[in-house]
Amino acid sequence: MATQQRPFHLVVFGASGFTGQFVTEEVAREQVSPERNSHLPWAVAGRSREKLQRVLERAAMKLGRPTLSSEVGIIICDITNPASLDEMAKQATVVLSCVGPYRFYGEPVVKACVENGTSCIDICGEPQFLELMYWKYHEKAAEKGVYIIGSSGFDSIPADLGVIYTKNKMNGTLTAVESFLTIHSGPEVQYAAYLTVGGITSVIKLMFAGLFFLFFVRFSIGRQLLIKFPWLFSFGYFSKQGPTQRQIDASSFTMTFFGQGYSQGFGTDKSKPNIRICTQVKGPEAGYVATSIAMVQAAMTLLNDASDLPKVGGVFTPAAAFSRTKLIDRLTQRGIEFSVISSSEV
Repeated sequence: MATQQRPFHLVVFGASGFTGQFVTEEVAREQVSPERNSHLPWAVAGRSREKLQRVLERAAMKLGRPTLSSEVGIIICDITNPASLDEMAKQATVVLSCVGPYRFYGEPVVKACVENGTSCIDICGEPQFLELMYWKYHEKAAEKGVYIIGSSGFDSIPADLGVIYTKNKMNGTLTAVESFLTIHSGPEVQYAAYLTVGGITSVIKLMFAGLFFLFFVRFSIGRQLLIKFPWLFSFGYFSKQGPTQRQIDASSFTMTFFGQGYSQGFGTDKSKPNIRICTQVKGPEAGYVATSIAMVQAAMTLLNDASDLPKVGGVFTPAAAFSRTKLIDRLTQRGIEFSVISSSEV
């Protein structure tokens, strides 16, 4: 993708938010990556210059780069001010949108990017929003030649690219995949995902929590209590403060894929699948670390792998946008590893 002579290749919108801070740090790491052979001009954007400055100062301290603040642009804009979003979009080749919930705050950013010929990546996990953006902006994004790619964090990148990796590693035709998540084109591919939760005790706890939550959300006072005291009503699992650095460092994820299909030359009409494969995607803490890595590397793929993207722009899922790119290699270099566990013919 051409940089179109814009001052910034990347702009992190919502950089002062909790997730935005992680994305900002990840872009700063990418800026000095040994693999880079060119300068990466970038900026942070949000409502408060002071907050954005503090985010850059914290990142500079954490990464040991005292000059970071002077190397990064600052753009002041507000989700409620369309003109300011237009000005942000005009200065960027790719906007990394970190302001959610996207059903409330996502569309103005997408609209500004499409109208100003700017690509946009978000980390939304809200299917209703993603579908709406496709119906409203796909054709115009295609006309403009820009790429609007949702769910480019942990919500879809490991799953989408894990299926693509499994398909590429199978010595034949992949027809079905099941995946299991642990927290610690050709013929159509059927995909089913499962979350491992432990034994019967964990299942009972989840059922109880679901009924408890269902009871509270039925009443206005219950909803207010849930919002005000999330730590209390989730028995310590959720809070407004987010995880501590120690909790983040101790967390990781493994996504295991079990695929089946047909070997080369084997009939697919009446025969049962005769080849199986097991692959894995492993990475650091999912919610913030892996998400920021995935988002930034997706953005770098837009910038550098233009010839491998869909020929025209539009609104895409990560799988549709990145299936032929080097994104898996980029993720592997940043600690999200793809591997084949086993492969056999039946």
